[in-house]
Amino acid sequence: MSLNTLQFTDRLTAQLPADPLTENSCRSVENAVYSWVLPTSTSQPSMVNINESFALELGLDTDTQNDPLFTDLMSGNAILEGMKPYALCYGGHQFGQWAGQLGDGRAINLGEINTQKLGFQTLQLKGAGKTPYSRRGDGLAVLRSSIREYLCSEAMYNLGIPTTRALSLALTGDQVIRDKMYDGNADFEPCAVVCRVSPSFLRFGSIQLPASRGDEALVKQLVEFSINNDYPHLAPVDGQFTIETYLNWFKNVCDNTSTMIVHWMRVGFVHGVMNTDNMSLLGETIDYGPYGWIDNFDLGWTPNTTDESQKRYRFGGQFQVSQWNLFQLANAIFPLIGEVEPLQSIMSDYAIIYEQKWQKMMASKLGFVDYQGTTDSAIFSDLENLLARVETDMTLFYRLLSSYSSSKDALQHFKDCYYNPEQLSSDYLQQLTQWLTRYQARLNFDRLESTTRQKNMNSVNPKYVLRNYLAQQAIELAEKGDFSEIETLKSLLAFPYDEQPEYQRYAQKRPDWARDKVGCSMLSCSS
Repeated sequence: MSLNTLQFTDRLTAQLPADPLTENSCRSVENAVYSWVLPTSTSQPSMVNINESFALELGLDTDTQNDPLFTDLMSGNAILEGMKPYALCYGGHQFGQWAGQLGDGRAINLGEINTQKLGFQTLQLKGAGKTPYSRRGDGLAVLRSSIREYLCSEAMYNLGIPTTRALSLALTGDQVIRDKMYDGNADFEPCAVVCRVSPSFLRFGSIQLPASRGDEALVKQLVEFSINNDYPHLAPVDGQFTIETYLNWFKNVCDNTSTMIVHWMRVGFVHGVMNTDNMSLLGETIDYGPYGWIDNFDLGWTPNTTDESQKRYRFGGQFQVSQWNLFQLANAIFPLIGEVEPLQSIMSDYAIIYEQKWQKMMASKLGFVDYQGTTDSAIFSDLENLLARVETDMTLFYRLLSSYSSSKDALQHFKDCYYNPEQLSSDYLQQLTQWLTRYQARLNFDRLESTTRQKNMNSVNPKYVLRNYLAQQAIELAEKGDFSEIETLKSLLAFPYDEQPEYQRYAQKRPDWARDKVGCSMLSCSS
């Protein structure tokens, strides 16, 4: 398929109200879901990397990817016939406080296409310039944050985690001043644009904003749009929406959200900024800002320097935050329901369902056939205590656990997991040995062949994740004009559960130099 033959469907812009004003100025936008806006032209666009396999899934063949028009399009320098670019209007709670109108401050939706393999997909440029929602910002994104989003989107997808996708990463040829750590040390950085893709970019905040303004008609319109387009199996055949329809939609949003969070916990991903405007109605991971991957297991770790004191978005608190965020969504749709009890019931079930999914996930990580109740729960909690007692690399530990047997020396087998071997006291080693003995007895209960168990465990415990220091190394090379590491990481992370011996050097714990390095252990929202 060539770019000029792309057919744009734009269900959202056809079915939901637009901002009647067309000038691109920052303002309060009322009674509208989006504003028409064009990307900002750039001086010298060039393509850094293309997600070739995903492009093919979208129907964009190799010739199309190599077309100079593709680079212009993905950098905001070209608009195709039929495209009607727009920015979404939404609000949200940020760090627990209502922030009012937010919106796509630097994201511009090019339009929606109906693909043969993936159905409806919206193409969105992140870093494409000012919109009516940019507030005091410039709408641009820098290369470092764009690399992180580009690589992490696909890393998450290949780990089997619901996520927005990334199609391309382009440089614009322009520069912008950024204060990377908000410490007064601002400097010029190269600008970049990521094209990210999803069936829908609607968020919890899309519903919250009109609800906060008392615009019940728009809340109803948005929820029904989401039902018809995001959850079509819930859409009433006769077109008559009922309270039960709205409740079923909310249940589905809750279910998808809980599945996403359990996946994050499975692989050690920390979103870092779970504001309600960063929560997708589809239950996809969205808005890769100050995210991070757990190196040493620490339920209290947050990658976001803005959250360093409060630790609201810490690794171990992600379920609680998702529950709080869903409460805010429930409040927003309350006018459609008219009574509290059904929504409270769904939220009560959310905690139960999440716990059940988490237990099943943990059982699979440990190679159990299924979850066996309180005995297994004790094994899970005692293991987490062990992992947190000394600095233990989460990814390496679970991967090595799959090949452990009682005939092996525990310390020798797990030695590559530990960041500070001097922490390995005799008391710790005794507790580890005791836990492994209980673990082995539990495995014997299932009577699985060891090769089958190892295969099962390695299918849910990745060998490779996008460790923060790996992304930072790719960024530092890219800022010098060397984009080779981006391609290497993209190729490596396409098969995160495979051994890939040629990439063994990427399956190592965080080096000491990265412990306190900006971009590795400390990240901000600056991008």
